[in-house]
Amino acid sequence: MKYNGVIVEDESMNSDFLQHLLKEFCPDIQVVAVAPTLETAVAAIDKHLPAIVFLDIELQTATGFEVLQQVRHRDFEVIFTTAYDHYAIQAIKVSAIDYLLKPIAFEDLQTAVAKAIDRLGAKEKENKLELLLKNVRRPSGEDFSISLSTSEGVEFVPLSQIIRLEAKGPYTTFFMKNGSHLMVCKNLKEYELLLSDHGFFRLHNSYMVNMKEVKKMVKADGGYAVMNDEAMIAISPKKKDEFLALMAQRLV
Repeated sequence: MKYNGVIVEDESMNSDFLQHLLKEFCPDIQVVAVAPTLETAVAAIDKHLPAIVFLDIELQTATGFEVLQQVRHRDFEVIFTTAYDHYAIQAIKVSAIDYLLKPIAFEDLQTAVAKAIDRLGAKEKENKLELLLKNVRRPSGEDFSISLSTSEGVEFVPLSQIIRLEAKGPYTTFFMKNGSHLMVCKNLKEYELLLSDHGFFRLHNSYMVNMKEVKKMVKADGGYAVMNDEAMIAISPKKKDEFLALMAQRLV
């Protein structure tokens, strides 16, 4: 099966190189348009309704985020491209969206495209892009948010409002500062990959905690953390030294 792709890139050498890589290593992708500007990108996406958009973060007169803001429909997967460690990489990562550093390696491209194709059947694409725009536009000093899909819908939750996460099979329950909890149908490993760079630590196979919400550590009974909601979370022996080091950093 062929999937239509649009490349948004203002450097012709980069767009030619990406087209070559896609033709050689990702034959399922058919590039239907290459757009070098904000206006041509919006027009191409609205016309072709691609499955995947390869989106340069920094265009000469605009950003890839402005492209996302202006398109009429966001029912596609995005793979960002950038030539350097852009300030928005953290927002992209916490929004569960892939990015590729230039010069693009074909192995990384193959992996990102395969993941994007796998996600095409999901119903979270627009929610993820909405979350990304929310994170990119957040005021200075305000925390990132994460999207949680529950049986009742999708919620955008600031990371600062999460106390801890608990795994039960394929489900993860989020415990919030306001006393509520949300159960989502994703395993804890997925959230470990998203949140480890944002002050969260997996101290047990079944538990991950917001380090800012740890009230104290108790060394008795093998060691456990007491959270601000009074939950007591056992610490894996393999994680104890790393957890102690993180606790020590809080005291510096």
